[in-house]
Amino acid sequence: MLRLKLRLYRALSRLAGLPMVFVVRALFAVARLLGPARAAAAGAAIARAIGPRLPSHRTALNNLRQSFPEKGEAEIAAIARGAWDNLGRTGAEYAHLGDIFDYDPAAATPGRIEVAGIEHFFALRDDGKPGLIFSAHLGNWELPAICAARFGLEASAVFRPPNSPAAAQLVQEVRRATMGGLTAAGPGAAFKMQGVVERGGHLGMLVDQHFTRGVVVDFLGQPALVNPLLAKLARHYDCPVHGVRVIRLPGDRFRLELTPALALPRDSGGAIDVQGAMQAMSDVIAGWVREHPEQWLWMHRRWRPSMLPKTAPRMPAAQASS
Repeated sequence: MLRLKLRLYRALSRLAGLPMVFVVRALFAVARLLGPARAAAAGAAIARAIGPRLPSHRTALNNLRQSFPEKGEAEIAAIARGAWDNLGRTGAEYAHLGDIFDYDPAAATPGRIEVAGIEHFFALRDDGKPGLIFSAHLGNWELPAICAARFGLEASAVFRPPNSPAAAQLVQEVRRATMGGLTAAGPGAAFKMQGVVERGGHLGMLVDQHFTRGVVVDFLGQPALVNPLLAKLARHYDCPVHGVRVIRLPGDRFRLELTPALALPRDSGGAIDVQGAMQAMSDVIAGWVREHPEQWLWMHRRWRPSMLPKTAPRMPAAQASS
């Protein structure tokens, strides 16, 4: 009887999700008809109109006040609106990811994409060693994985599927059509990621979100939990770790920036220090966010003091504002 109930529940859940599948696919089709620029503008307008009415907008405002106590309410509100704008554009751009990425290092005039640090990319691709790449939810954060696939970097991107099954299905289709290897976050993902590195491949991961079982780092002046997996892999395989970010530019353009390999802290035995390595990555991301705060995903509950270990430091307000 229990098994029958479970099957009925799954069947009803799929049926309930069918209308949303059609809605999401219809929106995707409309975005394709509009073209990249008009679709992005429409997505931005919708997000700016709806976003501030959602509960997550309060989360964004609180995060901004905590991270930038020196800023006034008008500036905080403007950054939050910019974050919704960026999120709306990013969502609409899923319909055009393959077309948006038009980078050609030999082109006389730049297209929609420009790349800084391409020499680090080619070195990473051609050195015959495994490598790790960390990133953040900035600009259109999907573009680095497309760059890796287009230019022959054997890489696997770790991603978290959207909460909506309909959106998750469509996003998965887009990613598989435009990117290289993909690893969904969840049970068993760590073993798959370790396998990528063991085979000499490259692993890319967004490390700017809360991770309940993570290590504590300082992020924008407050303690936060971060997934330590990249640092653990770097320690085990002693492979280079690079950062990559995407900056949204005027005129529907983007700049991808790949950092040189980070000089990660090591313990007394010479092995990479896991917490110190994650702090180093978090410091790089914090610098990126401060430079373009309107392009980061402030709606996420990045700081969760109640989940910190009891021994985790809690920084005073004066220090947090520095």
